[in-house]
Amino acid sequence: MTSIMMTLTRRLRRDVQHVGLKVLRMRKLHFSVRQYSQLAAMLAVHQQQQQQQQQQQQQLLRQGAWTIFGCHRKEASLDFHTTSSLWSEQVVKVPAFPDSISEGDIRFTCKVGDSFAADEAVMEIETDKTTMPVPAPFAGKISVILVKDGDTVKPGQDLFKMTPGDAPAKPAAAPAAAAPAPAAPAPAPAAPAPAPAAARPPVPPPPAARPPPPPPPPPPSPPTPPPAAARPPPPASPAAAGGDGIHRISGTRSGKRVKMNRMRLKIAARLKDAQNTAAMLTTFNEVDMSYAMNFRKENMDAFMKKYGIKLGFMSIFSKASANALQDQPVVNAVIDGQETLYRDFIDISVAVATPRGLVVPVIRNVENMNYADIEKALGGLADKAKRDAITVQDMEGGTFTISNGGVFGSLMGTPIINMPQSAILGMHGILERPIAIKGQVVVRPMMYVALTYDHRLIDGREAVTFLRKIKSFLENPEELSIPL
Repeated sequence: MTSIMMTLTRRLRRDVQHVGLKVLRMRKLHFSVRQYSQLAAMLAVHQQQQQQQQQQQQQLLRQGAWTIFGCHRKEASLDFHTTSSLWSEQVVKVPAFPDSISEGDIRFTCKVGDSFAADEAVMEIETDKTTMPVPAPFAGKISVILVKDGDTVKPGQDLFKMTPGDAPAKPAAAPAAAAPAPAAPAPAPAAPAPAPAAARPPVPPPPAARPPPPPPPPPPSPPTPPPAAARPPPPASPAAAGGDGIHRISGTRSGKRVKMNRMRLKIAARLKDAQNTAAMLTTFNEVDMSYAMNFRKENMDAFMKKYGIKLGFMSIFSKASANALQDQPVVNAVIDGQETLYRDFIDISVAVATPRGLVVPVIRNVENMNYADIEKALGGLADKAKRDAITVQDMEGGTFTISNGGVFGSLMGTPIINMPQSAILGMHGILERPIAIKGQVVVRPMMYVALTYDHRLIDGREAVTFLRKIKSFLENPEELSIPL
């Protein structure tokens, strides 16, 4: 029987054979040939299942679906880390957009073969409201670009393929910048001339040895070549001409067509929609800024020492607008269908010009803020605008808008309402003008202020009263000092 068992289980694993023989000898069981065949078949099925499992695991490893060397197992659709031998290339897709955005235009900042560090921006996606970077998932090179510059893309769409590799050696750029410094030793040839001066110690007695120093001709001319090497930076100027439609007039009587970015298209559509929807009317007034300027000058040092930030006019105008909106709540309201929606909060949108276009981030609950709170909020938004990092969430909402054209030297203008709001305040430049005060002509720093409002909801009385409230706040030192 033992020989029959060995014959039937010759190809089975040794541990299985050992177990089978041990059962036969210790328990002295007696089987028929049919029972031996059934046992061998069961063992063969068990072995076949183990082989299939091993093949599946090997196939998954070849596909890079499992990690090795002690890493946790994850499905291929999730983020994982593995060796480059198992993971040779990855397709990077368009990231998810905010709820209010469905598509965007791709903008290249790279080309095939460029290297990037992990999380470094490879491309940019311009949407209606902001610009979203597409980061590199790992350090490596761009092997294939699957879209064209300017293409419209949607979330989940393939953008490019990236091969793992070393991150670009950016620190090497610093030594390169310092390369001109080694060129400075060029004047070293002049050093040999002073060598005779070094010879003076051995020849102190003869005073005639002093004339030799004048002979060496002043060689400042050799240092002039290094500045020539410093001329390469100017070539960067053409890049300025190739930005978002920025073009220099060269007088060649030719033209150049540049596609409008999505933000500019959205701004154009919103402005035209405001003109087509609202019954816009603008009313003006003028403010004597001497009181606000004196107030700012007197409190600047103490404010800076206490809060670490400067006191600006925008925070003063924001607080003045909040007081005027509380006095005239209809200016803070909005038309919603056939109803008027009155808001019990004041969120002021501040128009900010960025290289990509006009954005309007929001400062929320200004009615509860003081000057320091507003300045901190403005500083954070200004920093984001410089870094082109303002998000959709920063621009959502808003019940009233302030636009400061005075920073560009504007004397007067009629701002357009930021729909679906009902009014916008326009600030302008501060200029000294002669005005009459109590029968006397005096020169004061004056500013024109403008309020554009939706006449469907706001009557002229409320609009004029609103502007007079702002004027009263800015020309009254007692009111100015309350939010301090």
